Amino acid sequence: MNSPVVLPFWVEVLTAVLLIVSSLFALTGALGLLRMKDFFQRMHPPALASTLGTWCVALASIVYFSALNSGPVIHAWLIPVLLAITVPVTTLLLARTALFRKRMAREDVPPEVSSGQSGDSGGS
Repeated sequence: MNSPVVLPFWVEVLTAVLLIVSSLFALTGALGLLRMKDFFQRMHPPALASTLGTWCVALASIVYFSALNSGPVIHAWLIPVLLAITVPVTTLLLARTALFRKRMAREDVPPEVSSGQSGDSGGS
């Protein structure tokens, strides 16, 4: 029969604090999602909250399992690193899609950057 492993108190407290902070980030992102009125405004809070929350959960995992194994366990960093790479890309694609749909619906949106409409006739 396996006996339970007793971890130092500071490891348990630090892990719990990091997980609580992560849940507060998630709650903040959810509240920001509910409060914002426009799609473009709604994109910002969840993206930040999920990224910061994921870093806190990964750090809690590293602290806990490093103490449990009596050695560094850093493979949990792979998750937030991949999220840090993919979240901005997906956010950009979602924003471009929403902007394209607004343009197709003839709503008031800024002009395309590549359209060549700079307002300057190039007087030379």
